[in-house]
Amino acid sequence: YNSLFALIIPGAISTYNMIIMRTVFQGIPASLEESARIDGAGEGTILLKIILPLSIPTLAVIGLFYAVGHWNDFFTALLYLNRDEYQPLQTVLRNILISNQAMAGTTGMGEGSYAQQYADQIKFAVIIVSTMPVLCIYPFIQKYFEKGVMIGAVKG
Repeated sequence: YNSLFALIIPGAISTYNMIIMRTVFQGIPASLEESARIDGAGEGTILLKIILPLSIPTLAVIGLFYAVGHWNDFFTALLYLNRDEYQPLQTVLRNILISNQAMAGTTGMGEGSYAQQYADQIKFAVIIVSTMPVLCIYPFIQKYFEKGVMIGAVKG
């Protein structure tokens, strides 16, 4: 309660993502591991130099899923955090939207009023602020995305 761990631990692992990673690891030929063992590689070397480099597309996609999930999550913060200095950006932006809508609704003005137009501009600015980091990260991961997403598909 009221700590960073309250935001991280509940969403730390997804069963679906764990099944996808298991499928990726099982799809790596056993002959690669056997040849590395013959060359004298240990378990850590096999993991770091063979299995993880072959799993980079899937790791990138799952990392993107986790990053977007944690970035968009405001409900966990509403449940576990009550101090204002610990609130994540999404909760702050949500509070701005709610207070702005309440302000525009209590002015008594009509749909085309200045207060309503101001409320719409704030709403659009909040949307841009909340989506910009994901839009900046995505181009770097895009080359892995198709390959990583297709891992979970049914093969014929």
